[in-house]
Amino acid sequence: MQQSLLDPMEGLILSPAEFISMCNQTLDGAYPIVEIEGEVSGFTVSKGKFIFFDIKDSESSLNCFATVFQLRTPVEDGMKIRLIAQPKLTQWGRFSLTVRSVRPVGEGSLKRAFEMLKQKLEKEGLFDVSRKRILPQYPQRIAVVSSAQAAGFKDFITILQSRWGGLEIELIDVAVQGVDAPSQIVRAINKHNESSNPADVLVVTRGGGSLDDLSAFNDEAVVRAVASSRIPTVVAVGHEVDVSLADLAADVRASTPSNAAEIIVPNKLEFVAFQYQRLRSAKLVILDQLQRQRLVLQKSLETMVEGLRGPARQLEMLESKLLAYDPTAALARGYAIVAHNDTTVRSVSQLKSGDELVIQLSDGKVEATVHESR
Repeated sequence: MQQSLLDPMEGLILSPAEFISMCNQTLDGAYPIVEIEGEVSGFTVSKGKFIFFDIKDSESSLNCFATVFQLRTPVEDGMKIRLIAQPKLTQWGRFSLTVRSVRPVGEGSLKRAFEMLKQKLEKEGLFDVSRKRILPQYPQRIAVVSSAQAAGFKDFITILQSRWGGLEIELIDVAVQGVDAPSQIVRAINKHNESSNPADVLVVTRGGGSLDDLSAFNDEAVVRAVASSRIPTVVAVGHEVDVSLADLAADVRASTPSNAAEIIVPNKLEFVAFQYQRLRSAKLVILDQLQRQRLVLQKSLETMVEGLRGPARQLEMLESKLLAYDPTAALARGYAIVAHNDTTVRSVSQLKSGDELVIQLSDGKVEATVHESR
């Protein structure tokens, strides 16, 4: 007798909830995580928190569910995406994919997602020039978020050390492309910022690549982490023509990793030459000031001397007058001073016969007695 297909379950009666739970256990064991690529259809947001859409190809369609917090890149109908999800049978008996992450695929979808997120963040002011900070002129400690094996990081270090040297580099090694890259980059940026002794500059960098390769730096969480960094940021992603949203959110955008090194530190040879020229210019300024001060002092001294010439001439005139009235000068010319009882005799009427006189000559005194006055 042919065995019934129901024989393995014979006697086992399940409720709908039990059957759904059993199916989900089977799915969890067989397909805990699936990665699916297709086109978005029927994209809707419910209550500002829940997202529903279908992912389809030309033959089939799968229902998808996510929360707005899980969707870190804009999605719309017609966009080609690659998602990572967990298959589930809902309590209403519908098969659905609980989405863990979404990534646009193809140049058209990537560009559309880029423009949608750019418009959103621009409205929030994340790219405003007024938010940009000036980098320190001579940083000593530089925090870096990059892949240690990336050619861009190696170029950055080579140029940095050749231009200045003696710097303390703190690298957090992360994936710079792929599914895990955005989360690793965000954690690394946050870790640098949470340090009790943060670096002077934070650099987020990687070399060139396709738009898909650089998509981690257009991830909303990465852009917000760059914008909220308390350490001044420099982002150098890709080649000169590549512009990521992280570039726009940074305090300074560098066109390449090598250019980031050129922006962050000066060239030591140019710095020495500049300092020499600066000191030379300062010396010339000081010498010019001293020369000006000397001329001012010389002019002041000449003015002072000229001002003293008038009083000197007056002093000479006074000396001449004093000499004219000096009694000793008159005595030297043959005159004499006659005194009686310590009183200068100016007239014969002051004298009488017998008066004793003292006659002062230029070289001494003579005593005499009046015999007669007339």
